[in-house]
Amino acid sequence: MTADTATDVFEQHRPLLMGVAYRMLGRVADAEDVVQDAWLRWSAADLAGVREPRAYLVRITTRLAIDRMRQVRARGEAYVGPWLPEPYLTEFGAAAPDTAERAVLADSVSLAVLVVLESLSPLERAVFVLREAFGYPYAEIAALLDRGEAAVRQLAGRARRHVDERRPRYEVDPARRRELTDRFLAAAAEGDLDGLVSLLAPDVRLVSDSGGKARAALRIVHTADKVARFLVGVARQSPPDLSARLLETNGGPAVLLLSGGTPDSLFQLDVADGRVTTVYVVRNPDKLRHLADD
Repeated sequence: MTADTATDVFEQHRPLLMGVAYRMLGRVADAEDVVQDAWLRWSAADLAGVREPRAYLVRITTRLAIDRMRQVRARGEAYVGPWLPEPYLTEFGAAAPDTAERAVLADSVSLAVLVVLESLSPLERAVFVLREAFGYPYAEIAALLDRGEAAVRQLAGRARRHVDERRPRYEVDPARRRELTDRFLAAAAEGDLDGLVSLLAPDVRLVSDSGGKARAALRIVHTADKVARFLVGVARQSPPDLSARLLETNGGPAVLLLSGGTPDSLFQLDVADGRVTTVYVVRNPDKLRHLADD
């Protein structure tokens, strides 16, 4: 395999590797670092004996991501307020033409699922991602992780039960979420308290992530009335030059608010039964910086 061919092969698989790394880490910068490390190992390896580049690259990326997860947890860094994954731009397009396949991809990268995945062990998370998001057979996952197939099946079962028990129910239909997102944004911008309450489920939650680097609720806000009042208060204090841009992040519609062209906040909604069940607000500037030019 020539150097040019090796580069082409890696670039062909880069989206897959980034998808694996991000789902395992929930952090765009960390995932990009892992993929870069995978490239360095790939470019330095003797590739003459590599028969299946995809499997080889996924194995390298998965193991590097597991190592990165263990390092992060070993540091035990304290985080101010609720933690949310770093928003991840997702434009599946032709990569997932089948509606069912797209739904699986969107679900596996959703904020609701990624928050739950944070509580899994690194090995459980790796098995869950490879199995649930990318459909790898148990035998292949076992080979990638140097584990027995029986052990991988146990890890997969434990991870699946954990996720099913803890993740909230939500609607993945993008058209329905988009329509409700538009109505939500209009009501919030107009300070329409009653309009907001009518869109929210009675037990709605608002989760704000600022990392202590921007103004945000340091605890989860519960109930439709409190969430609506909080949002109206935020809208009243917004800078006059605030503008909105609709993006697709983590498999669904999201609203990026910019002040003077700089990302200020990102809002994304979970929806079930025609009502908003969770409002996610990312305000940590470190988690929004990569969206500035997109």
